[in-house]
Amino acid sequence: MSEIVRRRSSRNAKLAKIPLGIAGRAAVGFGRKLAGGDRSEINAQLNQKAAEQLFTVLGELKGGAMKFGQALSVMEAAVPEEFGEHYREALTKLQAAAPPMPAATVHRVLDQQLGTKWRERFRSFDDEPAASASIGQVHKAVWSDGRTVAVKVQYPGADEALRADLKTLSRMTGLLSSVIPGADVKPILAEITERTEEELDYRNEAANQRAFAKAFDGHAEIRVPKVVAGSPKVIVTEWLDGTAVSKIIQRGAEDPEGTRELRNRVALLMGRFHFSSPETVGLLHADPHPGNFMMLDDDTLAVIDFGACAPLPNGFPEVLGRMLALAVADRFAELTELLHENGWIIPGRTITDQEIADYLRPFTDPIRTESFHFTRKWMQRVAGKASDISSPEMKTARALQLPAEHVMIFRVLGGSVGILAQLDAEIPFMQLANTWLPGLREERSAS
Repeated sequence: MSEIVRRRSSRNAKLAKIPLGIAGRAAVGFGRKLAGGDRSEINAQLNQKAAEQLFTVLGELKGGAMKFGQALSVMEAAVPEEFGEHYREALTKLQAAAPPMPAATVHRVLDQQLGTKWRERFRSFDDEPAASASIGQVHKAVWSDGRTVAVKVQYPGADEALRADLKTLSRMTGLLSSVIPGADVKPILAEITERTEEELDYRNEAANQRAFAKAFDGHAEIRVPKVVAGSPKVIVTEWLDGTAVSKIIQRGAEDPEGTRELRNRVALLMGRFHFSSPETVGLLHADPHPGNFMMLDDDTLAVIDFGACAPLPNGFPEVLGRMLALAVADRFAELTELLHENGWIIPGRTITDQEIADYLRPFTDPIRTESFHFTRKWMQRVAGKASDISSPEMKTARALQLPAEHVMIFRVLGGSVGILAQLDAEIPFMQLANTWLPGLREERSAS
């Protein structure tokens, strides 16, 4: 692939292959079943082909298509086991892989963004990309002062592609939901669309990363690489060598017992990072997928890619902590009143405290004990209940709304829980929440 596909018609044609391919294979599969073929074997083959096609199309297109795929990949733990194996492999590939753009294109972008004498700013520059992502790829280089650096270069045309994809994908949410069982694609697409313009300007990412690097400078457990230089389409940061969390998840599947301690350590550090960031930095890292985290040789967690961040200058909203404290204490009458007061219940709708209690019950396991073991089985059960349109809980859900100021927080929470389930890790979830959530600390202390 020489360039990112820019024309909307061309991108739409590629995206259309997904539903057309699925429909065609389903018809063939139905015919083979009528002819006496083994149902389970045929279904497995159909799932594998659909997963392979999904990865191929979303990965090749990059842009919004791949960004959407990466967001879905975090939730692969919620995919039921009968679909899991094939989708898991295809989706997790999207966390760090995409066909690279050629060196000549990279050089052209660097000419435009860092000046035609950009080579003088580097001692060396590796034309082979070290990693590829949705709207850019990363090259390893040595800066003029001798520091090894990561140079992220945005694909030419990524802005047009991103906007075109999100419009197209938003019209395909029903079908995509059926392709990826257990994933609620509408809010994922809405959130990506909301943050599109911010992420396309790497100067925003540089500002976010500088804030995180300053706040976590000298931290005993968390590392954030410093920003060396930046422009709208190129960002240069310190290079860190480590093991991507996606690799640790893979190793955990191959050797559950031998990696248990490491997986729990990763999960604990990720939890500390996400819970502490709003109070420490005034920002929340809002792109939780395993490709953005690495474990370093000194047993610390490195965090990269700060393109998507939610501003929380006063830390987490106090009301969230109060809600959690009331749920922990089973004080659902007070919780229902608090939801009404803060715009979580659609005006004009009536919900009883018992309905709120029944609705929340599948989600509250992690807050029932100080420590909780997040597993795929647990997440599949929760996702199954949450997507059962015939259940009484779904009637309650239709009367609820998520206030705009909390959307990013819950997006990060959902993604982080997805990673914890992929890690099959146990962490002191309530201990972390109690330490960093205002409102929860005060409510529990008063109780």
